[in-house]
Amino acid sequence: MNYKVVQEGAFAMLQVNLERGELVKAEMGAMVSMSPTVDLKGTMEGGIMRGIGRVLSGEKFFFQELKAARGPAEVLLAPATLGDVQAIELDGSYKLNVQKDGFLAGTAGIEINTKMQNLVKGLFSGEGFFIIEIGGRGTVFLSSYGAIHAINLGPGEEVIIDNSHLVAWPSYMDYKIEKASAGWLSSFTSGEALVCRFRGEGVVLVQSRNPAGFGSWIKQFIPAR
Repeated sequence: MNYKVVQEGAFAMLQVNLERGELVKAEMGAMVSMSPTVDLKGTMEGGIMRGIGRVLSGEKFFFQELKAARGPAEVLLAPATLGDVQAIELDGSYKLNVQKDGFLAGTAGIEINTKMQNLVKGLFSGEGFFIIEIGGRGTVFLSSYGAIHAINLGPGEEVIIDNSHLVAWPSYMDYKIEKASAGWLSSFTSGEALVCRFRGEGVVLVQSRNPAGFGSWIKQFIPAR
């Protein structure tokens, strides 16, 4: 399977070229266009319980599966939000934790599950009690709100990230929730409140825009009833 990201930037799309018999699975509603040789069907990917888990994590219950059943095919996929698309290669040695709405598509060997966080992280990380956990072997395509930027941490290095900007991080990396500033008042008046402190080694993917921040900004232009 060959792929490329087209219209890179705020309006990125994923172009996938399939040989006969190959398939790609994507979030429900992601298909923009497809060749007539493609069979499109909805699937629960793992059954009802995994489907319920995905709903709890903020994802959709169903996926769509696009298979080049009658010959080579081209498929165009797009995320629901404005932003970037990035491919991550997984070799089966680790799993990837992904924010809600971060999964766009994956090859046949990719497995999508949900992972329950502890009480503190569930309440304060901004990701909720359930997050998406992606494993297996193959390529996973992530989407974001804004551009995707990789923060590379060496052994023992740390970085503090606003939880609204998280996209994905490897499951072997842990993080803790803490105040953005030394005191609670400064944390809240700074507009940051709680943040996530990651410790390396590993790569954390962040998005350049904050969906909640954009929502607050746009509210000022909506007339009050």
